[in-house]
Amino acid sequence: MKNVLTLTLLMCAMVFSAEMAAQEFSGMDKSPMDMASYPSDYKISDKAVRVIYSRPQLKGRDVADLAPAGKVWRTGANEAAEITFYKGATIGGKNIEAGTYSLFTIPGENEWTIVLNKNLNQWGSYFYQDSGDVARVQAKVSKGDESLDAFSMTFQEVDGGVHLVMGWGTERVAVPITFVM
Repeated sequence: MKNVLTLTLLMCAMVFSAEMAAQEFSGMDKSPMDMASYPSDYKISDKAVRVIYSRPQLKGRDVADLAPAGKVWRTGANEAAEITFYKGATIGGKNIEAGTYSLFTIPGENEWTIVLNKNLNQWGSYFYQDSGDVARVQAKVSKGDESLDAFSMTFQEVDGGVHLVMGWGTERVAVPITFVM
């Protein structure tokens, strides 16, 4: 009887293990999610700002085709990027309260319009409403030495604050941010 019980338990374990191993995964996202924060040191838990976004790849295409000039862009791929200010800040000269905002951009040849919007959890920019805008600021476009295939964001420390730097292809856009102490 003891052997029958042991055999039964063993067979049940094998059946459930096979079912778990047979689960299908949808594969890697072609535009994986990423995050940038300031300070970027993972040992510092007192962050001032964090941005979460997805990283589309150029794969031989033009930035202008994927983020057309003059049109609201979700600033990445998939869901609209979201930026969280953990303390009050000034971005491009406009005061921003601590909180989380959707981050949209309107690319241009010489400058991009940076848009902070209070409506969260938006897929792309398909349902973007300018009535939710909290701030719009201009940021100059410059050219980088290397071409980035994956859209990327980082924070770069500068005198008096940081720049949120966005890069794709050879385009670079730096958005000045200072924090309210």
